[in-house]
Amino acid sequence: MGDSVKRLAVLGSTGSIGRQTLQVVRRLSSRFRVVALTAGRNSALLAEQITEFRPRYAHCTAEDAGRFAAGGPKVLSPEEIASHDDVDCVVIAVSGNAALAATLAAVRAGKEVALANKEALVMAGELITGEAKRSGARILPIDSEHSAIWQCLVGEPQSASARIILTASGGPFRGYSPEQLAAVTATEALAHPSWRMGPKVTIDSATLMNKGLEVIEARWLFDMPFDRIEVVIHPQSVIHSMVEFADGSVKAQLSSPDMRLPIQY
Repeated sequence: MGDSVKRLAVLGSTGSIGRQTLQVVRRLSSRFRVVALTAGRNSALLAEQITEFRPRYAHCTAEDAGRFAAGGPKVLSPEEIASHDDVDCVVIAVSGNAALAATLAAVRAGKEVALANKEALVMAGELITGEAKRSGARILPIDSEHSAIWQCLVGEPQSASARIILTASGGPFRGYSPEQLAAVTATEALAHPSWRMGPKVTIDSATLMNKGLEVIEARWLFDMPFDRIEVVIHPQSVIHSMVEFADGSVKAQLSSPDMRLPIQY
């Protein structure tokens, strides 16, 4: 294995982002080696992934962890995996507050952190970014909007950007009246018009709560004050976000609504 092969730990490998990350790895198998996989309760899919990718380390829920110990990967905690010397890049594809401890462990260990979890930065953005500055860790956003901003800022000095413009599809209920909103169902809320995501993010998108979390996330990722972060509704989901610069010019990143693109980037 050459030095150019990046060793990945995928935390949350059985979820939507985790599965799509492994799709990217399959297509770019000469550039990546999966050394660790973790999952919550989907031990059956995790077992299939372990058979395919043969990682050195794995983690599942306590009641399932033992099945991977004999003749398979070594069972470590997500925090141990995130900070392990055998790992170059940690993909944080775990949803909710469960990702916070592993994210901090990875950042403190100076890892490259591919972050698909919003809640960690919402809860502890100042702490995580501060630790990253101390350790030299790189936080690479997988979120489509934040990946777009990141791409627009490549090669640009921090002082050049005047504001960040996040786009929002408006979700499945855009244009609904209050009376219509009172009668919507969970099934309808889970039918996002543009993106195929896990259930939590899909519900958060339907209520626009997700966009509020993304504003907070952008504040910490790009060191941008809240009064210079705006949101616009863009139902086509082609423009994934924009950056306006001090001279009045605007850069935008456009692509099909496919999470594998920001994951691959």
